[in-house]
Amino acid sequence: MLYQKPVIIQEQRLKMNPQLFQSIQLMAMPIQELKFKIQEELEKNPALEMIEDKSEISLEELKEKPTEEFEYFENSSDPGYPRSYNDEASDSKRKFMEGAIARPESLQDHLLWQLRLQPVPKQWFTIGELLIQNLDAEGFHRTPPETLVNPADLDVLPEVLNLIQSFEPMGTCTRDYIESLIIQARLSPNTPDRTIELLENHFKLLEKNKKAEIVKKMKLDDSELQKILTFIKTLNPFPGRKFSIEDTTYVVPDLMVRMKEGEFVLILNDEEIPVLGVNSFYTSMLHEKKREADLKSFVRTNLKNARWFIRSIHQRNETLLKIARAIIEFQRDFFMKGPKHLIPLTLKDIAGEVGVHETTVSRISNAKYIQTEWGIYELKYFFTNSISGAGSTGSRFSKQGVKEIIREIIQEEEGRSLSDQKISGILKERGISLARRTVSKYRRELDIDSSYLR
Repeated sequence: MLYQKPVIIQEQRLKMNPQLFQSIQLMAMPIQELKFKIQEELEKNPALEMIEDKSEISLEELKEKPTEEFEYFENSSDPGYPRSYNDEASDSKRKFMEGAIARPESLQDHLLWQLRLQPVPKQWFTIGELLIQNLDAEGFHRTPPETLVNPADLDVLPEVLNLIQSFEPMGTCTRDYIESLIIQARLSPNTPDRTIELLENHFKLLEKNKKAEIVKKMKLDDSELQKILTFIKTLNPFPGRKFSIEDTTYVVPDLMVRMKEGEFVLILNDEEIPVLGVNSFYTSMLHEKKREADLKSFVRTNLKNARWFIRSIHQRNETLLKIARAIIEFQRDFFMKGPKHLIPLTLKDIAGEVGVHETTVSRISNAKYIQTEWGIYELKYFFTNSISGAGSTGSRFSKQGVKEIIREIIQEEEGRSLSDQKISGILKERGISLARRTVSKYRRELDIDSSYLR
């Protein structure tokens, strides 16, 4: 027979109080989320009050302020940003906003419009709609077309496919970019002889830029091959990209670094964060003897939460500034000379410099942005391993820095269509030892096409 009896067990547990949990949450929040959190807290806690909100400054106050103060965190990606608030600038901004409201035409919209103009049977139109809605952003099938239609419609499926493939842009509704190029070559009236043969049978050699093998296998002259290659470069391997309507992501930088008198000046974007304080009326209520105990308890709790919330925001900002200063010191060459001078840096390096845990560095640098002379970057962008994979103790060249050098080499040698092997050779001359396959990997991560497609 089983018996139950009380037993005392001693054990250690890590428990997190609500205030500490809130502090950790605030640490990880980017500036936009922090604004929403502050608003939420203001509505929830009557002891917390907003003393000043710089983000809602009036037009009259703006004219009285020095211009430089409001240029720190301007929209640097827009060269037409109105610095003077006159009628002309206001009209320009209004016209821009009115034009931005319209939704751009998608690939599906464009193809469906052309399909509706075709004198085709209803069966074809129904199949065509299914095929078009099945296309991804590149213009290729998401799932095999045969799985979309009824077995009874399989006979007419090839004809509907051919019809849509002939629409503008040509080469959509295909399996991949190779089939897209073949379709475009078939439909073009200017296709050189044997182009389709090359695309169908020797495309792998073409991707590796093995022209000599292609000439040998196809028994072509060099001039004939060059004519075919010149034509292929006029084709679009990803026709759907022309109608890409991906949403633009806008970010508000939390920090800005600028050079002043030979030194870096780090500025916290506190214009977006309201200045908070404790409501004096609630403070005075604690000292009134006539107040009920329950009311005083309510007031005391809210005052405590308000002070903790304000302290947590200050701690977040101070930690953010400390970590950003440490990053600037480690990455001085980047801030002075540009992205290709980024050196290997790890979370451990910054944590040791600032005196916090690595998880704190990771948390504070995630989704936080800094505005520099070279653009706006996420703080975690500055943490990168060396090309040898050994972190900051390995090679002096970082992965991100080498990627920027590869981008620069390709841009400088535009027109020559350098292969990955040749880029590897150029890097070696600069003291950077990188295998061809690694160059190929970094090039793809930069979203740069192969030498053939370029």
